[in-house]
Amino acid sequence: MSIDAIRLAKRVAAQLGCSRAEAERYIMGGGISVDGQVVEDPASRVLPSQEVRVLPGASAEEAPPVTILLHKPAGFNSGVGARGEPALGCLTLDALAQTHGQPRFLKRHLHKLTLTSPLETDASGLVIYTQDFRVARKLLEEGERVEQEFIVDVSGAMVEGGLALLNHGLSFNGKPIAPMKVSWQSEHRLRFALKGVKPGLIDHMCRAVGLEIVEMRRIRIGRVPMAGLQVGQWRYLLDYERF
Repeated sequence: MSIDAIRLAKRVAAQLGCSRAEAERYIMGGGISVDGQVVEDPASRVLPSQEVRVLPGASAEEAPPVTILLHKPAGFNSGVGARGEPALGCLTLDALAQTHGQPRFLKRHLHKLTLTSPLETDASGLVIYTQDFRVARKLLEEGERVEQEFIVDVSGAMVEGGLALLNHGLSFNGKPIAPMKVSWQSEHRLRFALKGVKPGLIDHMCRAVGLEIVEMRRIRIGRVPMAGLQVGQWRYLLDYERF
């Protein structure tokens, strides 16, 4: 680029009469465009002839951390074992569901994400990634108290009294499993609502009563449902939503 080019942050600071630090926050928050394209890197260089604009709603406030809800497809890895491509690869702009009230997409939203809700590779359903330490603490440190809901398609014949055993009466890794709510949704579909979910737990329970899992999908974590997200889509946790 020409020697006349300067750092975008310097140009914005001069244009707005603000500090360089404030200018960098404007840029990293997605509030600055160069020749009509949003630029998020304060170190980008611009020419005097290029148009630098402040977008509507731009702010010099520190951009808040985000939490992401993904409908993970089966076959993608989200923290259990080593098999499968990382589910993080599903978080593309094209796969972002259009939901009212979401923040403007920024590349920085995909950095420094913590996986709070591991899910078996062969399962599909709701997976949570977050930049927010409060959400991470709720779902990791206090996760034993957060209920999760699964829909599980099964094959085989359940042993006599098997449904009662699934609700309370089985052990896992040598320890009794806490009571939970398990019910039939249809002839080959079970609903599990449980706390203290561990990888392999539901598969172990089904096998213990004579069933094999055909397909498993997590549809809720705490008070946040997967709702209208299609397979492979993701969205942001909205301001009013709480786990």
